[in-house]
Amino acid sequence: MRNDYLQSALAVIDDPNILVNVVSRRVKQLRRGDRPLVVSLEKLSAEDTALREIAEGKITYELPVGIALAVR
Repeated sequence: MRNDYLQSALAVIDDPNILVNVVSRRVKQLRRGDRPLVVSLEKLSAEDTALREIAEGKITYELPVGIALAVR
């Protein structure tokens, strides 16, 4: 995983836990055969592709409404 892509994605999704979950779901989709939403001249891993998609605003997330987060 390229650090520059990771830092760019963290600028968009600043919570690392949420970023991991979003990247994980997108990587599964890409490995199942979904087409990447970004064009790259270099061969990128599924993880790097997902991070670039997030950094470029192609992938977003939404937290469920009405679920209280428990903090202990």
